[in-house]
Amino acid sequence: MFKAAISSVIAGVSSLGVAASPVLAQAPGPIVYSVVVPAGEFGSAAYLAELLGTLAAAKAFCRATGDSALQVDCLSERLETAADGIPQGTDYDEVRGVLQDTSARLKRLARQNRDPGRGRVTVTSSANPAERTARPLTPVSAAAQAAVNQEAARILEEAATVLLRSAEAAQERQTQYAQIAEAIDSNKVLLRS
Repeated sequence: MFKAAISSVIAGVSSLGVAASPVLAQAPGPIVYSVVVPAGEFGSAAYLAELLGTLAAAKAFCRATGDSALQVDCLSERLETAADGIPQGTDYDEVRGVLQDTSARLKRLARQNRDPGRGRVTVTSSANPAERTARPLTPVSAAAQAAVNQEAARILEEAATVLLRSAEAAQERQTQYAQIAEAIDSNKVLLRS
């Protein structure tokens, strides 16, 4: 009887394993993956590429709005989104802090110079309707736009400088921080058009 009971348990466990496999394999929904940035060895090349891609996409997204009055706050929102995507407690904590600070300064600049004749708007990507701003953007008044763009360019330059200076202290960060600083600084192109 003892052998029969064990055989029944083994057969039951075996059938559970077979029944569970197709259910797991057919689970609906998107695939979610996490990028782990190892502590101690400064960030991975794959994560750096992802971050640089996010910063380049910010420029493309904001350019695609076609509305120069929205550029400063669009950059603010996209940098905020990029910062929110950086996991806490990694080698990129300083980068996240610089992006958050830069985003807050750009947002404040846009709001202080808003166009009173226009309301805030949420922007959706024409290339990918699922991609949209996480918050409505504040348009800058036409009269203040040149001065605001100049100040925004200065804020972006300062962010790049902070990253480059902080990288001087740690050799392993220099190359990666230089690439991130260049990606941030390249967003100034939007402010000149």
